[in-house]
Amino acid sequence: MRVDYDTLSKTIAALVERESDEVAIMATLACEVHHSDDRFDWTGFYRVTAPELLKIGPYQGGHGCLVIPFARGVCGAAARTGEVQLVPDVEAFPGHIACASSTRSELVLPVWNGAGQLIGVFDLDSDQPDAFTQEDADQLAVILKASFANSNREGV
Repeated sequence: MRVDYDTLSKTIAALVERESDEVAIMATLACEVHHSDDRFDWTGFYRVTAPELLKIGPYQGGHGCLVIPFARGVCGAAARTGEVQLVPDVEAFPGHIACASSTRSELVLPVWNGAGQLIGVFDLDSDQPDAFTQEDADQLAVILKASFANSNREGV
C-alpha cells in the first residue's frame, strides 16, 4: 500500500484543526502517517528538550533511541542543519545511529512550530533500501507545516 498524500493531508488537517498541543499533534501524525504506507517501518518524533538534544516523542513501531544529540545520526543532522535528510542507505551515512538493526533507509524532516522555532524532527525509517522519495519529503513537509501552524511553545 502506497500513501495517498491528498487523503492523508485532509485526514490529518481535520484531526488537528485548532489543536495547539504539540504532543497531541505529534501522536496523531505518527499514527496516521505510519499506517498510510507499508514502507514506513518506524514513524515518530524526536523532540528538542534541551539545547542540542533530542528525546523520543510519540511514535509507531518498535522501540527507538531515547536520546539523540544534534551532533549524531540522521535525526541529529536534520535538527542541526534545519534541512531534510533523505538517506537511501543508512549504512553509508556518517555517524548513523542504529536504533533498530532492521533500518535500511531513512527520511527525517525538521519540525517548526507556529513561531518558527525548531521543536523536533519527524523520523521515518524503512526496512527497505532507498524507500523514500523527494515527493515523500515534499508532501510530508507541507503536512508538518500545516499541522504545527497553531503550536507556539517557547523554544529551549
